[in-house]
Amino acid sequence: MDERLKRQLDFALEIDKEKNILRQTHLSGHGRRENDAEHAWHMAIMAYLFKEYSNEPVDISKVMLMCLIHDIVEIDAGDTYAYDDAGLKTQKAREDAAKERIFSLLPDEQKEELVKLFDEFEEYQTPESKFAHAMDNLQPLMLNNSNGGGDWKEHKVTAEQVYGRQGKTQLGSERTYK
Repeated sequence: MDERLKRQLDFALEIDKEKNILRQTHLSGHGRRENDAEHAWHMAIMAYLFKEYSNEPVDISKVMLMCLIHDIVEIDAGDTYAYDDAGLKTQKAREDAAKERIFSLLPDEQKEELVKLFDEFEEYQTPESKFAHAMDNLQPLMLNNSNGGGDWKEHKVTAEQVYGRQGKTQLGSERTYK
């Protein structure tokens, strides 16, 4: 097997571990906790379905790929709950180290492409990153709403905290914010 294919296969096998990262959000209808891979898949499909509600025209393929890769770093960094103030303070450092290790499994040009896309998502400046973030915020909100707010109740999350986090959704999609 050539080195390029081996590196791509190694990366593909490594990201399978994303299925083992459990989030605080439960599946709809009071189901089990979702994993990062399910979250990424769900928001990528939502991005496609809701592309007409983006505030600006977007490259939907780019948005969907952002959605699919944005939590890969949690394989090493773990999932940081959106309302965990202590965890949020160390999140960037943990995710930066994970980004370097995991994406370095790939051939150099693919690593550069995906790191650039990951960083674009994190910087929250382009229409694509803003819309991808809107989906990242909407997806768990939708699931939690389907469960009567059970995840928020369990973690004693206030309405003000939810509205504060969701406020950024309108930067990518006014329509889905309302």
